[in-house]
Formats: sequence, structure tokens, C-alpha cells
Amino acid sequence: MSYLYNKIIYVPLYNGLIFLIDTLPFFDVGVIIVIFTIIIKIILLPLSVKASKAQIEMKSHEKNLNDIKEKHKDNKEEYGKKQLEYYKEHGINPFSSIFILLIQLPILIGLYQIFIKSGLPTIDTNLLYSFVSSPESINMVFLNFISISQKSIFLAIIAGVTTYFQASLASTQTKPADSSKQSDFAKVMSVQMKYVLPLFMAFISYTISSVVAIYLITSNLFAIGQEIYIKRKYHKTTLVV
Repeated sequence: MSYLYNKIIYVPLYNGLIFLIDTLPFFDVGVIIVIFTIIIKIILLPLSVKASKAQIEMKSHEKNLNDIKEKHKDNKEEYGKKQLEYYKEHGINPFSSIFILLIQLPILIGLYQIFIKSGLPTIDTNLLYSFVSSPESINMVFLNFISISQKSIFLAIIAGVTTYFQASLASTQTKPADSSKQSDFAKVMSVQMKYVLPLFMAFISYTISSVVAIYLITSNLFAIGQEIYIKRKYHKTTLVV
């Protein structure tokens, strides 16, 4: 399984990164990482939009589904039957968004791993395809300002801040019909996503590599733009962070 993952995902992504570094020598590695991350995100964008639309569709049926649950709360078998009937009647696949996200997950993990294991400025020539050349020189100074071969508290803080805004925006949803029914577990997860995750990502960005920090910042900013676009186009709620 590990061999297949490396062959299909990790190695192609690694070659894509090195190809850009070699093809665009006038850009530093930090800029190349930004460009490469955006390219992958754009490729995955149709799937991301589809998953978000599926989640919005499920959200629009939440009140009716809660009514069915409340009506048959003492009869789980009948509740399950009515729920399936409702899904069938309205053409809903409750697992579609999860399935779409699972398709993207290996690619996103692979993208994250190549920045963790990149070893830049050293190139692992054993992983390169025959048509991908190893760059003669690699500029590791991002925008002539920050050496990304070293740790950067500045980039780590930005990674944490952008993670906070991205998590806040992603968790902004239409209020449920009865907010008192929201589970304690969901509330805890929401708090962790909004406050704990940014701190964790800032820590990771500082302790592992500035390369990872640039990737996270770019990924977060792209996700924020994507979320704003989706919510403005498909939601009827006002965006609040």
C-alpha cells in the first residue's frame, strides 16, 4: 500500500515541485511553493466545490430531518426507515461530500508530506523522473527577506493566524432550527478547530520547517477565498467570522 501511495501520489508531486524549481530558476523556492500549492488546489477545486455544495444541500434539509427524528425518537427502526425514504424522495446522498473529500485526502496528504520531507535545498535525485532535471542552484530566501532553510517565527505566526480565519470561516454555517439541540461534542470540536488547531499549526510550522509554513499559509488563504466564493454563491446567509 505504501509503495502504491508513493508511486501514484508522493513521487509525482515531488517531481512536479522539482520541475517547477528547475523551470522557473528566477523564482525562489518560497514563491515556487506558493505557485505549486495553488496549481494543486485549482486542480482539486471542482471536487472541493462539489463537496461544499453537497454539505449545503444537506444543511437545507436539516430542519425536516430533525422533525423526522423527533417524531420517531422512540422507534429507531421507524426513524431509519423514514429517514431513508426522505433521502430517496429528495435525491439526497448523505455520504457524497465525505466521499468527495476522501478522494482529495491522499493528494493533500502527499502535498503536505513533500514539504515535510523535501530536504530542500538538497534534491533526492533517486525520486526524479528521467525528464526532470535537478536544479543547478536553489534560492532558499523567500522574497529576498526570509531564509526558509531555517525556522521562522514570523511565518509560523502567520500560518497560525490564517488557520484561525480559515477554520472560523469554514465553521460559519446557517443556524440550525433548534440550536439548543447541538451536541456538546460538536461544540467542543468547533472550539478546537477555531482555537486549538491554529496554535497547533503555528507550532508545527515553527518546529518542522519554514517550507511547511509557506505551504500552510498559501493553502489557508486559498481555502479562505474558496469558502467566501462558495458561501456568497450558494448560501443565503451573511458571512461572519
